[in-house]
Amino acid sequence: MEEPVTAFLPGEHQHVRYNPLHDEWVLVSAHRMRRPWQGQLETPPEENIPRHNEKNPLCPGARRSGGQVNPDYEGTFTFGNDFPALQPDAPDPGSSDHPLLQARSARGVCQVMCFHPRSDITLPLMSLQEVRAVVDKWAEINSELGATYPWVQIFENKGAMMGCSNPHPHCQIWASNFLPDKAETEERTQREYLRKHGTPMLLEYGRLEEERKERVVLSNEDWLVVVPYWAVWPFQTLLLPRRHVTRLQDLRSAERDSLASIMKRLLCKYDNLFEMSFPYSMGWHGAPTGCHLTEDCSHWQLHAHYYPPLLRSASVRKFMVGYEMLAQAQRDLTAEQAAERLRNLPEEHYTLRRSEEPLRPDTE
Repeated sequence: MEEPVTAFLPGEHQHVRYNPLHDEWVLVSAHRMRRPWQGQLETPPEENIPRHNEKNPLCPGARRSGGQVNPDYEGTFTFGNDFPALQPDAPDPGSSDHPLLQARSARGVCQVMCFHPRSDITLPLMSLQEVRAVVDKWAEINSELGATYPWVQIFENKGAMMGCSNPHPHCQIWASNFLPDKAETEERTQREYLRKHGTPMLLEYGRLEEERKERVVLSNEDWLVVVPYWAVWPFQTLLLPRRHVTRLQDLRSAERDSLASIMKRLLCKYDNLFEMSFPYSMGWHGAPTGCHLTEDCSHWQLHAHYYPPLLRSASVRKFMVGYEMLAQAQRDLTAEQAAERLRNLPEEHYTLRRSEEPLRPDTE
């Protein structure tokens, strides 16, 4: 007697999904969310961070480890990283005598960009004008460093869980004389997709998600936020422009305004998910710069990745170990489930909802 055919349910049955941008697969095992958790519990981040601490090297007027004193800045502030991973004058390692022992030159610059003079504030609690100033500075730096370097990586590590050692709103910018692995992969996959299908991959993907709606978290006139079909991290999101744009500096003024708005809305939802300052790593990917500025980069679509580690609560995170390190990425809930949870969250920050007094004066 034949057994009845079971209908496939993505929220119940394990399956693998393809990530065309990074040319890799992810195992989706949503039924694992029902397993009991007896593993490590994270300590929620401190909420009573002082507005200004003279010992914090990112604060206005503070002295950094190298002896430099920060100006009394009132908006954004950018300076050269005191402990850079890349330096502009590193010597060339020379040729190798064996194909298994290869090295190449790695030169560049590393900068730190403070978003705001106050340490007790994060992007979702900044005014729209302040977030817009961050967007403008990102575009300016991408243009300035991109005039020389092929790759400019803007990224933010938020929270001690993501390796951030300083409780002050800031990001880093690393510019290099080479394309890092992820950039090289996205260069290849997007170029191949345009050649095969005649349209930029992420432009088509954004339109597809808008039509289907099941993974859309937020949208406005210029931008779209989705939990990508191939997401690895539990509440990972992808931020996409609706228009074909290749680099940050190419954004129009209205698009920068709407970018500030949708970022603030997304980050409020993140914080509201577990009512905490939500940790994540995020970064911008756009067309290569430097010597690539004169090339046809129409296969590229500007986008930002958000990779938050938390899975079930403020104290339970997703670990990328074991199978993930030795075989392939695996996730414990579907992209559709994650998108629905984020989509249904309020956009007013939880600290403002639970307090009669606003956290900070309105500066808009």
